[in-house]
Amino acid sequence: MNTTPSLITWEDAGQTCEAAWRSPTQRMPSELVPADDTLSADKAYKLVNAGKGLLWRGDFHNGRQLLQALSRRLDRKPRRRKPVAGATDVDTPTDALSATRAAFMRHRAFQARRAEVLGRVLIRFEPDHSLSLRRAPDARTALTEAWGAPDGHASMVSMRDLQGMIGAHEWRKKGVDIPFLNDRIHPHYGVYSPLRGEYIDLIAHAPLPDGAKTLAFDIGTGSGVIAAVLAKRGVARVLASDISPAAIACASQNIARLGYQAQVELLATDLFPEGRAPLIVCNPPWLPVPASAAIERAVYDPDSAMLRAFLTGLCAHLTPNGEGWLVMSDLAEHLGLRGPSTLTDWMGAAGLRVLARHDARPSHPKATDPSDPLFVARRKEVTTLWRLAAA
Repeated sequence: MNTTPSLITWEDAGQTCEAAWRSPTQRMPSELVPADDTLSADKAYKLVNAGKGLLWRGDFHNGRQLLQALSRRLDRKPRRRKPVAGATDVDTPTDALSATRAAFMRHRAFQARRAEVLGRVLIRFEPDHSLSLRRAPDARTALTEAWGAPDGHASMVSMRDLQGMIGAHEWRKKGVDIPFLNDRIHPHYGVYSPLRGEYIDLIAHAPLPDGAKTLAFDIGTGSGVIAAVLAKRGVARVLASDISPAAIACASQNIARLGYQAQVELLATDLFPEGRAPLIVCNPPWLPVPASAAIERAVYDPDSAMLRAFLTGLCAHLTPNGEGWLVMSDLAEHLGLRGPSTLTDWMGAAGLRVLARHDARPSHPKATDPSDPLFVARRKEVTTLWRLAAA
């Protein structure tokens, strides 16, 4: 997916150099410092904390080791200050839910800061997407999947982003097993991977409303997994929409490989296709906080904008006796990011009533990992398929 990138410039031996800035997660640094195997981790740590970008020119594996050393320094727990006698912390939350929300916001802030600092270790790619560093991997296929075909520009990106693109390429090759489909979904870079299998099982087994076998809408299709599940359940025509070109390309390949082209039509549009349907399914982002980067928008929905737009527009797109299926986790409620009755209040305000709800407990590894910073909330989490109809 070629876009017009910004250019980053720097001076090298009296010459002005430039490259396309292609980091989807990192702001362009204002100053670049050449770095190689002679740079100590302590000095590198001072430079990146001062906002400098390190243009890595050494051995690739040594660059990875430097990144790991910087990560260890960032992850060190600060020393606890001794309490002052008689002092109170005015910022200490007074109830457990507020404390959980405060802990989540601190965790988000730390993660954002960590990503920003580690993202300042940068590497330059040749115009053909190759990497001219000792012991460098051949990542041209991974980069072409993420950026599109080479366009004649040298490119620059953080080493962390490169690792993400290589990881996404491996997931794309391997795919994610979807037992209901008896097959795999192959997510692309920047498209949400359907690793949370419980929501797919809910959609696969909830009773279809009358008429749903003729037509269904899949709102925000992403990888196309929900559209594929509906097609396998016998829905003759699925209109699957997404505003992301990367998602449309990903879903198109998955639908074609699974053999559902005759049933599924992909639409590059925001939210609802035109017309009405007896079944409309939506699995929006679950956490109502801003995304730190575009790549996170499948998880974070600032101010629940997509969720509320879906609820507000649902009645106008349902046929009489039609159902809207909303798949939501209640993790936001357990983190104190949304009130316990806010979601149902929004449903009522949109002229909707709840026909039924189907619940499932998460089975992903973080749900049972006490070392996860959000474990207290995750162990209470429930994923729900809400079956909604016009009131």
